[in-house]
Amino acid sequence: MMKIISFGDVHEDIKDLVKIKPDLETADLIVLSGDLTNCHGKTETKKVLDAIKRYNKNILAQYGNMDMPEVDDYLTKEGINLHGEGYVFGDVGIFGCGGSSPTPFHTPSEISEADIGRFLTNGYSRVKDANWKVMVCHTPPKDTATDIIQNGMHVGSQTVRDFILNYKPHVCITGHIHESRAKDNVGDTIVLNAGMFRDGWYIEVIIDKKSVSAVLKSVA
Repeated sequence: MMKIISFGDVHEDIKDLVKIKPDLETADLIVLSGDLTNCHGKTETKKVLDAIKRYNKNILAQYGNMDMPEVDDYLTKEGINLHGEGYVFGDVGIFGCGGSSPTPFHTPSEISEADIGRFLTNGYSRVKDANWKVMVCHTPPKDTATDIIQNGMHVGSQTVRDFILNYKPHVCITGHIHESRAKDNVGDTIVLNAGMFRDGWYIEVIIDKKSVSAVLKSVA
């Protein structure tokens, strides 16, 4: 069995880590889906990672659109970068794409739809033979419960949605849209957005030989 604990949109607010200490300490892997900082770089990212490492040193992470590009380089140097990469742990393959599709706000790390497709494909190629596949994409798939902003518009990525339908990962962990905490499905893929970490939610994925479960959990 493999237990993954995941959250994103940390934005340097790590006060709730202690509230999920039991899950952090018993997880096989901690996955950070993006936006570790508020338009900051390596120094602030290291603070977030060091805080998590007090509970569990097994971490994979990727930058989000609110992280400076140097965060991507730093995570690569640390050997834990999910962006455009893939890792296999026994029967489980995990791959990712950070940054985000273009926004109206011109945030530090936005990439094109074509780049999103390219990075996801690169990561998937490294895990394609795994029995179970977990996709971690900071930008949510379009037209789901996980990509709705306050005015009701769906602002996710069509590329991400198409990728899920074509490659059928078992789970997609996403974020980016803080107000769109939700669990949904695209085809047979479970899609989860835990929203901002400081709002008190995170994701638990349990995978064994025969099944996968993925749920939103509250720190309360």
